[in-house]
Amino acid sequence: MSEKTKPRLRDSYENEARPALLEKFGYGSAMQIPKPVKVVLNVGLGRAIQNPKMLESAIEELEAISGQKAVPTKARKSISNFKLREGMTIGARVTLRHDRMWEFLDRFINVTLPRIRDFRGVPVRLSGHGDYTLGLKDQLIFPEIDYDKVDEPRGMNVTIVTTAKTDEEGRELLSQLGMPFRHS
Repeated sequence: MSEKTKPRLRDSYENEARPALLEKFGYGSAMQIPKPVKVVLNVGLGRAIQNPKMLESAIEELEAISGQKAVPTKARKSISNFKLREGMTIGARVTLRHDRMWEFLDRFINVTLPRIRDFRGVPVRLSGHGDYTLGLKDQLIFPEIDYDKVDEPRGMNVTIVTTAKTDEEGRELLSQLGMPFRHS
């Protein structure tokens, strides 16, 4: 039985980021060192109410980007102004954990983000609890997406959930992983 290789970014986290975080924040236990827990990709499609075909292509693209099956999301409340009924499918999401999360983060930080036009880094704002959400305007920055098969540009949110207690810890963790934060 062949041994699985560790994702490259996870190896970098264990050998470089963890010791650096321990040194900077002086944790009493190794279990206090923050780490990424999951990455959630979310696409909201309000216009999918009129065009269900749009939802199918968004789900296929999410699956190509993540390498995992996407789950359709449904409306929680009815909103008459938008002709929206409770339970209608209005988006899709994927939650990545463990090795798939590490592989995705590696590709996202080192391949996808630099493909953004006029890229000068990502905003430094975190959630207040050490988690980071980045809104993307276009799915074409992902190399897995075939430009000729895209019917229209779609945005998405990429949320990186960490065990960090504060934004400072979360920012430092993501910086150690290679996240290119914008310096103001």
